[in-house]
Amino acid sequence: MSPMHCPPAASPASSARRRLCGALLAAGALLGTRPALADLARIRQNGTLKVAVYKGLPPFSAVAGSQYTGIDVALAKALASELGLQVSLLPFDADDDMSDDLRSMVWRGHYLGYGPADVMLHVPVDRAFMRANEQALIFAPYYRETFVLVRDRERVPDVRGLEDLAGLPTGAAAGSGGASALLSGAGGALRDKVKIYPEGEDALHALFSGEVAAVVVTRAQYESALKAAGQSATRFATADISSPLLPPRGWAIGMAIKAGDKALAESLENALDAVRRKGELARIFASHGVTMQEP
Repeated sequence: MSPMHCPPAASPASSARRRLCGALLAAGALLGTRPALADLARIRQNGTLKVAVYKGLPPFSAVAGSQYTGIDVALAKALASELGLQVSLLPFDADDDMSDDLRSMVWRGHYLGYGPADVMLHVPVDRAFMRANEQALIFAPYYRETFVLVRDRERVPDVRGLEDLAGLPTGAAAGSGGASALLSGAGGALRDKVKIYPEGEDALHALFSGEVAAVVVTRAQYESALKAAGQSATRFATADISSPLLPPRGWAIGMAIKAGDKALAESLENALDAVRRKGELARIFASHGVTMQEP
């Protein structure tokens, strides 16, 4: 639409026309700035909940054949069902910084042209992180994740601290808190024997095959890998470990939406409460071999 121009006020008639023109311009400005449908109304109109999940985060989300599967994938479907909606997954690769993930998948969209989603799963519910990312609303924790030391009982009969692993081959996933804890543990005495694997499940396969004596991975990674491999839990044992590089009580994970839409947040939180109350959340975790840890 071409811009509207008002005539100069050279006469009473033209002055009246100018006042009318000014009113039309003001109305046009209001129409131009009127917000789009609120997120919840738009989602209900479309009939689909678009959920962002990480591409390679087993057991929460990963590719199995041509489909995505995992705890977060099942949770996304359950939330959409509670809201009476279809689900559309938006799998994405993790960036170097999780704040970048929120920007790409929650409140702005990715520079390659996809996103944002209506909601992103597997977001740390942490006060400092929330304060640093005010463009996103982070809420509704549904699990508490922790790192654990998993040892082969035959090679490591007992362990009281990381120093007890000195001289033994150990493993962890590249870039993980577990890798940092092992590499710096016991004043660096373990470093020469630490093996770094692409993913946590690779480190666990190395443990199960006897390549390493112990690994530091998340509890969910261990439990799901144990179930998938059909291994007996009696051969292996887990222990909580102390490291200044790991949160002592782990961290809660929840979901995030663009800041400002309280109605959408309330609907999602109510849906999560319903999924939990019906026992479906616990069943989702159990189906992947993972013990439900309340946040």
